[in-house]
Amino acid sequence: MIQCWRLDDRRQTLVLGSHREHLAEVLYWGPRLPDDEDLNTLFAVHAIDVTGGMLDLNPELSISPEATRTFPGQPGLIVRASDGAQLLTKFCFEKVEEEPGRLVLTYEDKNNGLTYTARFTINEHTQVIETQASLVSTKPVHLHWMSAPVMPAPQLSDEMIDLAGRWCGEFQINRTAWSPGMRFRENRTGRTGHEHFPGLIIPCRGATNTQGQAYAFHYGWSGGHKMIAEELPDGRRQIQFGHAERMEVAPQTRFETAPLYVTFSDDGLNGCAVAFQRHLRDEIVHMPEPDRPRPVHFNCWEAVYFDHNLPTLKDIAGRAAELGAERFVLDDGWFGYRDDDTRALSDWEVDPRKYPDGLNPLIEHVHSLGMTFGIWFEPEMINPDSNIHRAHPDWALGGEDQILGRNQKALNMALPEVQNFLFDRISAILRDHAIEYIKWDHNRVLPMPDAAQTRGSYALLDRLREEFPLVEIESCASGGGRIDFGILKRTHRVWLSDSNDALERLKMQHNASLFLPAAVTGSHVGPRQCHTSGRTLDMRFRAWVAAQRHMGIEMDPRELTDDEARALRQVIGWWKDNQGWMMKADILLLESPDPAVIAEQQLSVDHKRFVVFAGKATTSSQIAPRPLRLTRLDPDAHYRITLANRDNVSGLSRGTQTLKTESVDLSGTYLMNHGLTLPWSFPETMWVVEGVRL
Repeated sequence: MIQCWRLDDRRQTLVLGSHREHLAEVLYWGPRLPDDEDLNTLFAVHAIDVTGGMLDLNPELSISPEATRTFPGQPGLIVRASDGAQLLTKFCFEKVEEEPGRLVLTYEDKNNGLTYTARFTINEHTQVIETQASLVSTKPVHLHWMSAPVMPAPQLSDEMIDLAGRWCGEFQINRTAWSPGMRFRENRTGRTGHEHFPGLIIPCRGATNTQGQAYAFHYGWSGGHKMIAEELPDGRRQIQFGHAERMEVAPQTRFETAPLYVTFSDDGLNGCAVAFQRHLRDEIVHMPEPDRPRPVHFNCWEAVYFDHNLPTLKDIAGRAAELGAERFVLDDGWFGYRDDDTRALSDWEVDPRKYPDGLNPLIEHVHSLGMTFGIWFEPEMINPDSNIHRAHPDWALGGEDQILGRNQKALNMALPEVQNFLFDRISAILRDHAIEYIKWDHNRVLPMPDAAQTRGSYALLDRLREEFPLVEIESCASGGGRIDFGILKRTHRVWLSDSNDALERLKMQHNASLFLPAAVTGSHVGPRQCHTSGRTLDMRFRAWVAAQRHMGIEMDPRELTDDEARALRQVIGWWKDNQGWMMKADILLLESPDPAVIAEQQLSVDHKRFVVFAGKATTSSQIAPRPLRLTRLDPDAHYRITLANRDNVSGLSRGTQTLKTESVDLSGTYLMNHGLTLPWSFPETMWVVEGVRL
């Protein structure tokens, strides 16, 4: 008996089918099919031919490929009995739950006492499909590997795109050619990681940022993942995502993958990016006050580091408020005897040496300036030189002789007593002070991967969110080391990188927008000379790069010249005037004909306005700027185009371009096919172009 099911949104259709009670396989995933498409016929024509050197029938590339069905590639599930013997599964159909936009398939392996369930949910608004798998056993078993429901990859594709990176160099694009065999990426650091972002995009041949077909995947888990992209000898391709192997240390009777978010686009990579941006912003992140404008940040870390002095902090807060800051964040150094990064982590009590009257005098001063107050924690970590480690050395995760990271160990978050201790200490600080924001850091990898660690951290965050629903939380892990949809179910903002180098940020923000919207992506104006790169950059460039996302400041404002302060206030003012629509806009990557220019277009929800940020990262190979094509405009509409920062025109830009002095009205057809010709500029500068539909 053939059974088929389908899920649809406005753009895509997903069809699954099976026969002989076998696990279902994806028969079709792509542009929306007609409502009257015969799914049984799709099943019949889906089969590939058989020839010499093959089995007499091709094994299914199912949602969890099984070795017992003679599948020749990587299986979707590897599980062992409590005595270590491998259990070779053979699942058979048990039941289906089907409703509009949702499908749940359940299968049983009665011989091994296992039940496998696959869930699929499609979101009509965001065009993201969420999939998840679970396994239930009648007796404890060891899980070696379990993939979320396995998806096919298109064969009209020559390459795959994933993201790697390092500290202060996150979100670097990798392009890998398809070839027979497997691309295997695994992150075993115990956190999402700078090195292996859990995402994948597969463009079909000829796809660009703005056109063509593409498929995209994101695994929403914060504890380390494994990705398999495999091309079988018969040409079929499969994509698997799951927790890193052997993450479950103890035998259990129930296991579950994290959600795997997938989407199909017929609008280039931007179609995938917008789907993920909208899904994260509108469905996953739940802001404490959704209608409240995003406040301009000021973080004091690169201004004072551990040197906390109340008069200095008050002075800095006053200067930050004058620049336009609306939130003051007190970073590391306020607790215990924390004079450097070698001591006091986990001693979450206010340092009486630095704050003899507690934190309230500083908080009250910040409030008097019209700013709210935020504070830094690193709850999951502990220094050996701390009161808590001396009292509870058994709370540390890993061996006594482990290599430290940033002079610290990780706490064992699976222990209820650790969760309770942290909840009590953090709650005391939040209850006794008017704090609206936590910067939640995580500055080392774990000594070994352990899914229980991540679940423990999630549980603590969930408990604090329930107790303090109006407190906003930022996920920071040495910068961008824990960014994924799993942590963002519990937090509201990410710190993309510890690098405040605007040139590096320009590139990182561009690539990260394939998955992240502006509203959750923190971006700060750093010091004149960047503390992580040593590069010196002009204030206007630094400010406009920060204005591309959730804007903030992270430097000592006492270093500013009058001209720098004036320029920064001007950009902050512009951001405040526009952030209401920009924080809900779609970020679209533009195809720049000049490799020196990194450009994006932020388009409002109603398509009535947009802003283009065109950052020049290096020297162009040609003399004059090449026209920059825009995207997703109405070809028949006209738009008033204004160069927002025309005051930045250099004296070496000697032509008589109209944009330098006035606004112009241009059609969508012209803007998308010829494009905007911008004035000449130096490297490490930004043009900002506003467009309003007439």
